[in-house]
Amino acid sequence: MNTSKTKNKYQIAIVPGDGIGKEVMEATLYVLEAFDIDFDYVYGEAGDECLQKNGEALPEETLQIIRDADACLFGAAGETAADVIVKIRQEMKMFANLRPVKAYPNTNSLRDDIDFMIVRENTEGLYIAGEESLTDEGAVARRIITREAEERIIDYAFKYAEENSKSKVTGVHKANVLKKSDGLFREIFYDVAGRYPEIEAEDYYVDATAMYLITQPETFEVIVTTNLFGDILSDEGAGLVGGLGLIPSANIGENGALFEPVHGSAPDIAGQNKANPIAMMLSAIMMLRYLGENEAADRFDAAILKVLNDANILTGDLGGSATTMELASEVKNNL
Repeated sequence: MNTSKTKNKYQIAIVPGDGIGKEVMEATLYVLEAFDIDFDYVYGEAGDECLQKNGEALPEETLQIIRDADACLFGAAGETAADVIVKIRQEMKMFANLRPVKAYPNTNSLRDDIDFMIVRENTEGLYIAGEESLTDEGAVARRIITREAEERIIDYAFKYAEENSKSKVTGVHKANVLKKSDGLFREIFYDVAGRYPEIEAEDYYVDATAMYLITQPETFEVIVTTNLFGDILSDEGAGLVGGLGLIPSANIGENGALFEPVHGSAPDIAGQNKANPIAMMLSAIMMLRYLGENEAADRFDAAILKVLNDANILTGDLGGSATTMELASEVKNNL
């Protein structure tokens, strides 16, 4: 996607957040400096530390910075993640959450031919703020599934497949038990699939999908599903390819986009310069492609691939002993 601003000049909202979010953000921006692209970074606060400092986890000022930007890079949020990321998604109507699962060399990947995209609905399901309540007996959560939102995300998945030379889309649901809500999802899935006759459409129950991701992950190309199922399956996908340190994500809406690693703030290693910055870097690559800077994205991706292939400078989660910034320097040197 190209923005309406001057070519090669973009305003980017930078929200490092908590814990290792700050460290992986610093490492990623260090590499981005090498590209001949004019980025105007505008920094915003959000997360646990922001709550302690300002009395709110997501100030209106930060939201406005994100609204005004061409894209946002987000690091990580701790206990306030629901008050930060979920709210940003809803406020900005970022309906599509993209989570690529791809095998890289010299990682603990289950297979070397894993390469699929999870397209997750981002605005409804069980994650809508205010849809939980306490009762005398315990608690109740209300799950929202609308025809408009599910048709939009399913169509997005098929368009993604079409534009990225993918031949199959898999719809994931639990329609055998959730007959009305997930039954509607499955009905819409095949209605939309009819508009894309050149793309194979299949559907699985979510529990079967969880098994197939282990037994036959190479058969998936694009998975589209509802909010909670997509959240869980994408973490399973991370386990297939070596852990959360290698999984980026994008949140795409009609009026903005936010890119973030799937991992959390990891307070146990925060401040120690141990964190793997690759998921944050891969998120920045997704941002570059969103902005239409495909040549820079290809160079960045190739540099990461070379570092992983060489396996000389790797962080602890990948079996090495390098620091966050040492790995970043190695990536930058390989550009």
